[in-house]
Parts: sequence; structure tokens; C-alpha cells
Amino acid sequence: MNLKTINNIYFIGIGGIGMSALARYFSFIGKNVAGYDKTETPLTQELMGLGIDIHFEDNINLVEEAFYDVANTLVVYTPAVPVDHSEYQYFLNRDFELKKRSEVLGLITKDTFCFAVAGTHGKTTTSCILAHLLKETNIPFTAFLGGISEDFNSNFVFEGTDYSVVEADEFDRSFLRLFPNVACVTSMDADHLDIYGNENELKKSFKEFTQRIKTGGKLFVRKGLPLGGITYGIEDESDYCIKNIRIEQGTYIFDLITPEETLSGVKFNKPGRHNLLNGLAAFAMAVQSGQVASELCKALETFKGVQRRFSYIVKRDDFTFIDDYAHHPAEIDAVYQAISEMHPGKEILVVFQPHLFSRTKDFADEFAKSLSKFQSILLLDIYPAREKPIAGITSEWLLEKIDRPKKKVIQKADLIEEIKKQRPEILVTLGAGDIGLEIKKIKTALDHAD
Repeated sequence: MNLKTINNIYFIGIGGIGMSALARYFSFIGKNVAGYDKTETPLTQELMGLGIDIHFEDNINLVEEAFYDVANTLVVYTPAVPVDHSEYQYFLNRDFELKKRSEVLGLITKDTFCFAVAGTHGKTTTSCILAHLLKETNIPFTAFLGGISEDFNSNFVFEGTDYSVVEADEFDRSFLRLFPNVACVTSMDADHLDIYGNENELKKSFKEFTQRIKTGGKLFVRKGLPLGGITYGIEDESDYCIKNIRIEQGTYIFDLITPEETLSGVKFNKPGRHNLLNGLAAFAMAVQSGQVASELCKALETFKGVQRRFSYIVKRDDFTFIDDYAHHPAEIDAVYQAISEMHPGKEILVVFQPHLFSRTKDFADEFAKSLSKFQSILLLDIYPAREKPIAGITSEWLLEKIDRPKKKVIQKADLIEEIKKQRPEILVTLGAGDIGLEIKKIKTALDHAD
């Protein structure tokens, strides 16, 4: 289909991080945009502030009349929308053009020089760093990000159309709709087993993704992954490698070794070895735009971060509050490593909201092992997202597996009082559900605590 000839774009699930970036894009280029979502959030409020009409009830009668024009309307939906959704069924049964978010992203970026970042962890931070590097070196690009970049205060960036930056999402095999010139795979840990069934099927899908790279393109892979490509790593013999790391006042300082040169005294301000790897991957990809490596290194130092990716909410000598999107055992381990490295010897209270019943069931032992590293653990109820409950899979069930005496399941309404009671040196909130909506409340309450 030709997106240039379509005027109306209707989104089912417009409030998702990826969907809202597309909605911003179409609004930016002058299309008539509207949509549905089940819950009002800060993201949907921002979209409405752009003049986009959004309703929160699954009711076709709430859709503006212009979007009933079959010939002039594209309906974009997220895989999280259930097939019995009445608006989805209405458009489906009347021969409207319906496309998944990933298909539309592929159509938009197909004729650009496309950078695609794949991986079960690290996609969002890596793509946000890459966008920052391109911006700082004056490369014309459009970016569709899976988080809110603190450098742009948005998940959509328009600086031109020559290049594009996208996250290649493995969920529902969405990344198989993309046509990258340069791709990166940050990680391939087992996840989304409700979709793939087993880890081998997930890895096969990543392999298939790498085969979609355009002729003459390049693939970057974290060293150790079972994929052929240009490698990157820390303190190893990767093609792009970080060595001689030291920490000064919370900043990493290191040597960055490329196939052509060694760059000394490079600085990066986001905590955690996982973030160092993300920065290195973004740097290696950005080199493919033809920019001078030393200029890209300068830009690395000024990267601010991504909301809910090791975000410092409070940072004082006597108390630190960190928030992170971590929802997989490997991601929780990465957060713990970063805290331990930057704040050694501190007592840590973690508040974790498990995300999906299926993920909790599939990785319960791994979650328990990761959470047991923290001194005190508070578990919120499992965030269901797109799922129905699974019998016996609860936060109480997961709590029993955690090997720590200071642990409990807690309701959101009681969370602030419990945090005040424990008075931790470091508080960390983790999860991909709606725990992010609690952060401002917690900070405000602690700011006014005696």
C-alpha cells in the first residue's frame, strides 16, 4: 500500500510506547490521526495535547466519522489487542486496510538507510543512544523509540528522512517485517515463551531477522552470541571493545578499541556494564553513517538516558531512589550489578512488579535467584497486561521461592508506608507494568516525610 495516499490513520491500542511513536509520526506529517486505548496515561494525554482524538471505551460509535472511509483509512493495531475486540472486528469485517504496528514501521523505513536494534534486552537504551549520536553529529534521521529518551523528551524524533532508527521487536516476530541496512543483536535470552514455545524457536527467529539485512549491510552482535557478525564486548577480543575501565565520580572512563584505532579517555555516564555495552553497540552502528569516531565519542559522554532505564529519581548521600523497567531475571541482575558497582556496601530495598503470568511461571526460579540478591524485597501483584490469570501463579507463590527473610507481598496502597518504615539506603523499583505510575507518588511522599 502507498502510505502517501492514505489520509486517515486509526490506532487500536494507541497508548503503547511503540504505537504512540507511530501516531506522533503520522500526526507530524499531517495525517488525520485518532485511536482507542483501554487506559488513559501520560502518553495518551500527550497525544491528545497534539490534537489527536482518543477514547477509552471499546465502542465503534465513538470513532470519528472520517475514519469510516474504507478507501482512505489505515487501521493500525497492536498484537496485544484481543481478537474479539469489537472495534478490531468492525474494521476487519468491512475490508479496511489493517496492519500491525511492525508492518507499518517496515513500510515507513524501507526506503531509508535503516538502523535496527534487536535483542531481548537493551533495545530501547541502545536505540536511544544511537539517536543521540546521530543528532549530535548532524545526521538527518527519524527515530521510533521504545522508551522516552531524556535527550529528546520523546519516543519519536524527526531530524530528517535519510536515516531511520527503529527497535526490532522480537515479540510476535514483529522484527521480521523490517528491512535494515545495519542491524544489531544485543541479547537472545529466553523470553516470550508464550509466543515461541521454547528458547530454540526464539533463537531461530533472531537468525531469520539477521537474514533480512539488505545486501551490503552489516550486523553487529554482542560477543558470545551464536550469530555471525561484527562483534562488540568488554575486556575481550571483540572487533569493537571497551578496555581499561575505571570509575570516577559515577562516570565510566575507558579505552574504546575499533578495527581502525584506539580512542582513549572515553566517558559514559550511565551506570552498569549492560549500559556500557549498549553504548558501544550504538557507537559501532553510528560509525556506519560515516561519522568521525572521535566526534561520536564526545557525543557518548553527553547521553542523558531513557526514562525508567536506571533512572535516578533521588540521589543524595543518605538516600538513593532508582527506577528501572527490568522485567526479566537477566535485566534484574544487570540492575543489581550496576547498583553494587556505583553504590557498594549499601542496603537495598527492591520493589518488583512481575509482568505477565506466563513469564512469571516460566522464569520463577530465575526471578527468585535474582531478587534474592537484594537485602529486602517487596512484591506487587502480577501485572497481567494481555493475559488471563494462570491458576496457582501468584506473587505469593513467587515469594516463597525467594531466599531472604525480609520479603513480603504488598498492595500499592500500602507501599509508601512500608518504604517509610524500612528507611532503606537505596530504593529500587522494577517492572514493566503500571509500577511506573507510582514513582512520582513515592517521590512526593518521601520528599515530605519527616
